[in-house]
Amino acid sequence: MEAAGRKFYNSTGAEKECMQLLKDLGMNSIRLRAWVNPANGWNNTADVVAKSLRAKNLGMKIMIDFHYSDSWADPGKQNKPAAWATQDFATLKQSMSDYTSATLNTLKTNGIIPQWVQIGNETNDGMLWPDGKASTNMNNFAQLIKTGYAAVKAVDPSIKVIVHVSNGYDNSLFRWLFDGLKNNGADWDIIGMSLYPNASNYSTLNSQCLTNMNDMVARYNTEVMVVEVGMSWDQAAACNAFLTDLISKVNSVTNGKGLGVFYWEPESYNNWQGYTLGAFDNSGKPTVALNAFN
Repeated sequence: MEAAGRKFYNSTGAEKECMQLLKDLGMNSIRLRAWVNPANGWNNTADVVAKSLRAKNLGMKIMIDFHYSDSWADPGKQNKPAAWATQDFATLKQSMSDYTSATLNTLKTNGIIPQWVQIGNETNDGMLWPDGKASTNMNNFAQLIKTGYAAVKAVDPSIKVIVHVSNGYDNSLFRWLFDGLKNNGADWDIIGMSLYPNASNYSTLNSQCLTNMNDMVARYNTEVMVVEVGMSWDQAAACNAFLTDLISKVNSVTNGKGLGVFYWEPESYNNWQGYTLGAFDNSGKPTVALNAFN
């Protein structure tokens, strides 16, 4: 957005650097996606380091979200990086381990230890398809999670490892996936969730999400975090109510094991790349939705 000339403004219209603006609104952490060899360079390791340094210099915590792809990974697509596409499974695991280590060690060399690392993005049916597709080979998916977990902990054991699944209201999905991982010997520290409701159903979905979070804590003795939320930018008042309610519910999770909420991507505005679930208006100012973080 910056490279395309997009600017960011506070509520009075003063231009601000984006991360500083988000910090001023009460956010204390930045989540950065990592792609292996993206076509245009954005989200490659050098770009992740540059953004991480900006966040660190503002005193913000950092989450690295490894997609293990050259582009977007989500429930509908988990494409291998082109460089790994023809590798057998043993080699694929080694490539994943080497890449994870190299990225985190590059951050470490720059004085950055992320608080959290996601092994995969919205891995509802595993990742690195077809090898790691959970519905066809749960053991392979578990081996990939183990590989990523070990690589992260070897760089710094204090980093918390997240397995991320969308539709945080869907308890049966979470039980299926995490039972499968547990039964195949996988490790994780935090269960991450996405939640993208609308003005009419957020109350129901938030309640279901809280039930699911408490079930995950009880079932796996794990911490939980909502690592992605969003709502249409022009439903700002409803989004504020949604976020206020969700943050309250996360804070109420059993034994303090609800860790927080990330908005994804609040700074998107004026139909940036067709994305309309940000929380800035068309003039580049934050909407009232983000007051929930302050």
